[in-house]
Amino acid sequence: MVGLRLSLKQRYSVLLCFAVGAIIVHFSRAYLRLAGRLGLWVILRPGPYICGEWDLGGLPSWLLRDPDMKLRTTYPSFTDAVDSFFNQVIKRVVPLQYSEGGPIIAVQVENEYGSYAKDGEYMPFIKEALLSRGVTELLLTSDNKEGLQRGGVKGALETINFQRLNPNDIKYLDGIQPQKPKMVMEFWSGWFDLWGELHHVFPAEDMVAVVTEILRLDMSINLYMFHGGTNFGFMSGAFAVGMPAAKLMVTSYDYDAPLSEAGDYTTKYRLLRDVFSRYHAQPLPDPPSHRETTAYQPVVIQQHLSLWDSLHFTDKPLKSERPVNMENLPVNNNNGQSYGYTLYETPITSEGTLNSKNNVRDRALVFVGKHFVGVLDFDTQELAVPDGKGKRTLSLLVENCGRVNYGNTLDEQRKGLVGDIEFNKRPLRDFIIRSLEMKPAFVDSLCRSGHWASMRQQPTFPAFFQGKLHVSGSPKDTFIKLPGWSKGVVFVNGKNLGRYWSIGPQQTLYVPGPWLHRGDNQVVVFEEQETDGRIQFSGGGEYGMTVDVQ
Repeated sequence: MVGLRLSLKQRYSVLLCFAVGAIIVHFSRAYLRLAGRLGLWVILRPGPYICGEWDLGGLPSWLLRDPDMKLRTTYPSFTDAVDSFFNQVIKRVVPLQYSEGGPIIAVQVENEYGSYAKDGEYMPFIKEALLSRGVTELLLTSDNKEGLQRGGVKGALETINFQRLNPNDIKYLDGIQPQKPKMVMEFWSGWFDLWGELHHVFPAEDMVAVVTEILRLDMSINLYMFHGGTNFGFMSGAFAVGMPAAKLMVTSYDYDAPLSEAGDYTTKYRLLRDVFSRYHAQPLPDPPSHRETTAYQPVVIQQHLSLWDSLHFTDKPLKSERPVNMENLPVNNNNGQSYGYTLYETPITSEGTLNSKNNVRDRALVFVGKHFVGVLDFDTQELAVPDGKGKRTLSLLVENCGRVNYGNTLDEQRKGLVGDIEFNKRPLRDFIIRSLEMKPAFVDSLCRSGHWASMRQQPTFPAFFQGKLHVSGSPKDTFIKLPGWSKGVVFVNGKNLGRYWSIGPQQTLYVPGPWLHRGDNQVVVFEEQETDGRIQFSGGGEYGMTVDVQ
């Protein structure tokens, strides 16, 4: 993973984080070159861990196939993976350092390691891994006040992260590295949201007051986030610091940032622009013109396809005596399943009580003979299974709702069924396991199939629903609303917009205009439990009732 901080040539900057894998390393280089052409300096954050509220903090889930894996340590299997990753990434960015005529002026050593700090040799290993591959620019670390005590590494400038400025924290930073520049690597302009809670906001006036004071103290500052964006697909993580069970993050990463989820200017943007203009001898250039959004006419669902009728589009199922967690399934060239749903099926012959033993990660819809009987999750670990005739199939559709992205439980983020499930106090055996990652090829196969039924027929849930959004002019950004639906995932022209859930706070899913085209656009919704047969649209993001960040 790589995070880029694009620093303006004064003392403030924009922060953007994104994934860099084998497919998009080339994109990262193009992005860096674009920053240079725009006259921006870059602070490079090559990870391998970046947090960013992403699933597993941006680390690949296949690392967890090793039952003894110790992430963010010098455990050999992890350092081997880091070496392999850096071998590909660092050689591509070294020519773009300032000393080589490029825009990279500094490189961060890992990210907020002080909050983890399980291995005293890890940060020196990461530092040496960067230096040995040709990194020559200023090295930095990034931690909150508590993490500063354990997250530094000799030879790297320590920087601090916070939202509310505490003078004692600045004194502490000064004390551990006197006579050195002071920098706020992450000034949190807002905060992330969790399903079932409220939308966090940080009042604009409070934010600007802190930024003004940071600049008055002659400290450098990065804004996290300047533009939040969206956790498209299944990339949103989970939050578990100090909690017995993970709390799941919403799809939107609007973050109450100066630029909205769709890139709109906000009050924060205008106030910050005024503050920063005081540090320029010349007037700032006019900002780019506002990108128009629209609320399209509602889409009426035309067809549906039961989950059970879609299974023949999945890979060959695995037969296993015991349940196998998602990461250890023999799919994706034996790299396991990372995201989406996994279906576990096994025969039963009686009524009784199902007990998850807290081995469901994270949420399972339970069916007997394809009839829904309830949900198993962190809060509900027992279900009554009704009586029926003869041998029946017990099905558990388990969703990875997001791996924890921060804290000390990263090694425990395996998903699916991670242990035995008991029925009448005896562990279930003889499973058939199917991966439902809902990749574009799978969605495309569904849409081309002839198995769709008309909405005149009553749908069987869970199900896929299909409709057409007609765009007559130039496509514009929009937001999907699903007030009559329960929980699921939306795909537009094969692209996964992310999860929706009626418990909120998030009420809309962002649809970038470039993902649409003139004419008919295909909209597919995977819905777990209910629908009113209509997809609505809004011209702006709706994020639910608000609460001030504490």
